[in-house]
Order: sequence, then structure tokens, then C-alpha cells
Amino acid sequence: MKRKYEGVYILKLQGQEEGIEEMVAGITKDLEAGGASLEQIDRLGRREFAHENNVKQKHGYYVQFYFEAEPEAVAKVEADFKRNEQIMLQYYRRR
Repeated sequence: MKRKYEGVYILKLQGQEEGIEEMVAGITKDLEAGGASLEQIDRLGRREFAHENNVKQKHGYYVQFYFEAEPEAVAKVEADFKRNEQIMLQYYRRR
């Protein structure tokens, strides 16, 4: 049974914002390949972190996705994205 989810991703900028659209397109493609139906994408933009993290990044680019998918598909996408070095953090919540 498909469920509605909200996913938040923090992308590494590495001093440049030119590649953001390609990263968002890649996440979109991977979610859809996993069986997700995208409803909305919100580009929240570059934000400074309140605390220094383990990769010494001071900021990241936040993107919020709203989609519908099977729970197994979300688990697979989450595992795949853990290996993606451009995604610093990912978080999923059922709506």
C-alpha cells in the first residue's frame, strides 16, 4: 500500500551552486525509478548550519520532496542515497 511521505535532503555545495539542479534531477529520477509518485519539490535554498558537522561543512542546500511510495521503496532509496556523496543528510517522514 502506497503511503505519503515528506523527504528532506541536504546537498553538499562545495562552494558552487551550479550543480544543484542536476543533483535535484538525479534525486527525482531515483525516487521515480523506485516507484515513487512525486507531488511537489520545494527548493529551500542554501542555509548555514548551527553546529559544525563531521565533514566540516558550514552550509548546505536544502530540498524538500513530497511523494507517495511503498514503504519498501523508501527503504531502498534511503539505502541507495547513503552511498551518494553529494547528499549530506536525508530524512523521511510519513504524512
